Amino acid sequence: MTRLISGLSDLAQRYDVILSDIWGVIHNGREHFPEPCAALARWRIERGPVVLISNAPRPASDVIPQLDGLGVPRGTFSAIVTSGDTTRHILQTYGEGPAWRIGPDRDGPLYEGLPLRFAPLDQARLIALTGPDDDEVEGPEDYRERLTLAAARKLPMVCANPDIVVQRGDRLVYCGGALAALYESLGGPVRMAGKPHAPIYAAAIAEAERLLGHTVDRRRILCVGDGVVTDIRGANDHGLDVLFIASGIHGDAAKGPDGALSPAGVAALLDAEGVTANYAMGDLAW
Repeated sequence: MTRLISGLSDLAQRYDVILSDIWGVIHNGREHFPEPCAALARWRIERGPVVLISNAPRPASDVIPQLDGLGVPRGTFSAIVTSGDTTRHILQTYGEGPAWRIGPDRDGPLYEGLPLRFAPLDQARLIALTGPDDDEVEGPEDYRERLTLAAARKLPMVCANPDIVVQRGDRLVYCGGALAALYESLGGPVRMAGKPHAPIYAAAIAEAERLLGHTVDRRRILCVGDGVVTDIRGANDHGLDVLFIASGIHGDAAKGPDGALSPAGVAALLDAEGVTANYAMGDLAW
């Protein structure tokens, strides 16, 4: 049974490390959330490292300026590990490719320093996916015809962002995971390193241990996230406790008529995907 809590202070003596999602927990793509940022900053001061673990399809070094631009204080986190970081290791195994690239220009840092070159679909040996070319207007169906052709050739797809959707301001936009799900349904092979997959958790735990200067008991690690199929499933799959931030991409779905978080609403969201959460709250707070 998921325990509803009022804030991180309820768990302060139970855990030493937090692995926290970014988008939906500390910002919405347009602005940062002051109270969640303050809660993580206080954890860092009083308890231990906060490693942000993100499905951003770019290296951590490129994500930090984005957080600065959204007003996220640097004291919010100790380190960042991204799906982009771990995906680069997969892309290196394909050498020069060539790859059919899907994704906006802003995701270019993912490929910097790699030997990979790009080509049209009919000349490609793999698909390098970060998300729709224009996520303001495009979704998976805009790619169905081309992905059908690629799936017939069994081109491997490397997806750098397993998220299906993220919250941008007051709306949801499609991410790479939505296109990858369509490709898999068409019979295409997909490789991913971000949440909920193992490589990004291994990298995040290794970073936490580097910061601590010693190994960490996995029972003393708390994951925090709003994505049921990424954050919550990832924590479950890797034997880590998890705090579900129910407002995030799910909005008011877990709230009752009084506007408060509803145990039944939380259970319905989790049960729909066959996952469990140790704790839940609406928005992250101390």
